[in-house]
Amino acid sequence: MSKTKIITPDVRRVIDFPLKVGESPTWDDRTGDLWLVDILAPAAICLRADGRVDRFDMPVKIGCLALCESGDIAVALETGVHIMNPKTGTMKLLCNPDGGRPDSRLNDGKVGPDGCFWVGTRDEAIPQTGNARLYRVMPDGTFAIITDGLLTSNGLAWSPDGRTMYHSDSSGLFAQVFDFDPEKGVTGPPRRLRDFTPEEGRPDGAAMDADGFYWIAGVLSGGVNRLSPDGEVIEIYKVPAKSPTMPCFGGPDLGTIYVTTLSNDNNGTFEQGTVFAFEAGIQGTPVHRFAI
Repeated sequence: MSKTKIITPDVRRVIDFPLKVGESPTWDDRTGDLWLVDILAPAAICLRADGRVDRFDMPVKIGCLALCESGDIAVALETGVHIMNPKTGTMKLLCNPDGGRPDSRLNDGKVGPDGCFWVGTRDEAIPQTGNARLYRVMPDGTFAIITDGLLTSNGLAWSPDGRTMYHSDSSGLFAQVFDFDPEKGVTGPPRRLRDFTPEEGRPDGAAMDADGFYWIAGVLSGGVNRLSPDGEVIEIYKVPAKSPTMPCFGGPDLGTIYVTTLSNDNNGTFEQGTVFAFEAGIQGTPVHRFAI
């Protein structure tokens, strides 16, 4: 087993306003815009290519967002999956897969190679009881439960060939993989990829690079872990924040890594959530779009 390489990249901050819980950074390769959410604000935020910042305040907590083929934005709220017009901010309900279950809300989500919106939930009970799920939401608003018994569904990403889906349970401190068919979705039970150590952090949001390596934020570790397809942590990219939440690849060549963070106390110093960017000489894969 090779020794994990610790890398401290040249990091820059890309916003000048604070986030409570920054999450779900998503690069729009058609427009050059960077979208993200602030779960607790709650808001969807778009950093436009021309430097403008558009903020869409939400009525309830927002877990994540995804790009649609139509140019609309899918937003996962406590009240369900809504489709938002990014010009007007108007929203219409597509479905509510979680059905208002107690101690539960939609959390991390991404669109897969199948054109469906895969979105998981977080068990909000204290202590957690294992009520979290992962849903597959179809473009027509129908949905299916893919797996349950989780604590915090997170870390969705797909291999470049679309044949493997990666997924984590942040509170369970593990990542797993599913065999995936780009038309049918998952085709079998999950396999454990890795159990994370405290030094590697709580496995949160994730992204995939063009070489098939899985990038997953380590909350409380101050780093983003780069895993090989067999689950080995090859590199850890350190950022100047205790709790990075999710990376994504952006920029004209998908060579810029954007990382959201959350507000928390770092050894007695309060840190505001923000968005960082750095280059690592590695290209990402384009995100898939919801077939709406």
